[in-house]
Amino acid sequence: MDAVERASIDASTRGPVLFFLGNAVLWLLAATVLGLVTSIQLHQPRFLADIPFLTYGRLWPAYTNIITYGWASLAGMGVAIWLMARLCRVPVRFGGVLIVGAVFWQIGLTFGIINILAGRTTGIEWLEIPGTSAALMLVGYALVGLWGMLLFGLRKESSAYISVWYLLGAFVWFPWVFATAHLTKTLPQMQGVVQNIIAAWASHSFLSVWVTAVGLAIAYYLIPKIVNRPIFSYNVAAIGFGTFILCAGLTGAVRLSGGPVPAWLVTLSISANILLLVQIVTVAVNLVATMHDRYHMVYHSPTLRFTFFGVVAFLVGSVFGLLASLRSVDRILHFTQFQNAQLHIVLYAFFSMVIFGAIYYILPRLVGCEWLSASLITMHFYGSAYGGGTLISMLAFGGIASGLSFNDPDATFAQIVQMGAVYLPGASIGWVLIALGHLIFALHFLLMLLRIGQPGGQPTLFAPLEEQTH
Repeated sequence: MDAVERASIDASTRGPVLFFLGNAVLWLLAATVLGLVTSIQLHQPRFLADIPFLTYGRLWPAYTNIITYGWASLAGMGVAIWLMARLCRVPVRFGGVLIVGAVFWQIGLTFGIINILAGRTTGIEWLEIPGTSAALMLVGYALVGLWGMLLFGLRKESSAYISVWYLLGAFVWFPWVFATAHLTKTLPQMQGVVQNIIAAWASHSFLSVWVTAVGLAIAYYLIPKIVNRPIFSYNVAAIGFGTFILCAGLTGAVRLSGGPVPAWLVTLSISANILLLVQIVTVAVNLVATMHDRYHMVYHSPTLRFTFFGVVAFLVGSVFGLLASLRSVDRILHFTQFQNAQLHIVLYAFFSMVIFGAIYYILPRLVGCEWLSASLITMHFYGSAYGGGTLISMLAFGGIASGLSFNDPDATFAQIVQMGAVYLPGASIGWVLIALGHLIFALHFLLMLLRIGQPGGQPTLFAPLEEQTH
């Protein structure tokens, strides 16, 4: 693909991609505020306790829906549109249709968040938004997902890149899971325990399939692009993708281990988690080998630093998730903050960091100027990396401490609570660092939208390449 063709494709994606990413950043700021508030409420229960719509029971589901469907999904769709157009070498026609899809999505999500804060929810974890909201969001997604499928059908390359396969899987999988979960939860024969099975399947499918597929598609594109080297092995990548498609959607029932569900269902999910080790190994081998002898570039490229951090978090989080799914380990960690640590290592340390890397790569190609300041990017990285690391570590350690106390027959309830509560102020400190990083990122993003940056040409790097020796 020559420079003229790339410029033409980028120009065709400019409007919808900037609309998706701009709105995603606004949702990210909202999620950051709610995440910090809910974290404080865990160790300061009286904080905002007199305001009904700001109590923990309403803010936490609002937070999870905003960070998943507001930030992660909108940003993921925006980057996916750009990637599909680039990799399929097809310009986006009638980009207004994609913008209409984003508007429908956000109307449905906003209506759903208002209902959650007002206390009008389904009461089912991860499926709290009402059916009307879900229907609007599904209509909006259909306009985006079908557009992605259309780009794939019109591709100029006979063979598809591994990133395209992951994106295609995400485009197909998400509407099926989202629509099925929200439809079946209302059926009279799908009540009680069955609703929890549906919710577990839907939540794990969102994290293990939709988020993971988009995140790995981005990583498989950006890392070879930045280090200027092809993927180490497409055959190895294909094996990992095949394992991913077969097993990722079966992992949800591990959340129900020890509950009133068929034992074989949990065993199937544990087995699927173990088989996903094949994908973990293939991703590690491919991306680590691709970066062989070029690791020094993480000191220069913002995109590579964020993306590589996300890939490492994916590998670590996947291994932790596999271990935590085992019954002997789950018996300790169930009903603790360790599960929230797992959520954030996937949704933030992996996916969000990879998305940040993609935005640092894509935005200059859409607005015609480079990022204004490498120092601002550095502060964003350290705020997100250290803040996210602190948050996840404190939640994980607190969960382990609580779990061990749960299994101690001599421990009182007050002692069990205290063991986990010791770590919660540390989690709030992590949120403060994250918030600072996000504020800097949002400001920098706004400056780019206003075309206030360095003239187009050389990318904004942490340090010139010649300053770093191998």
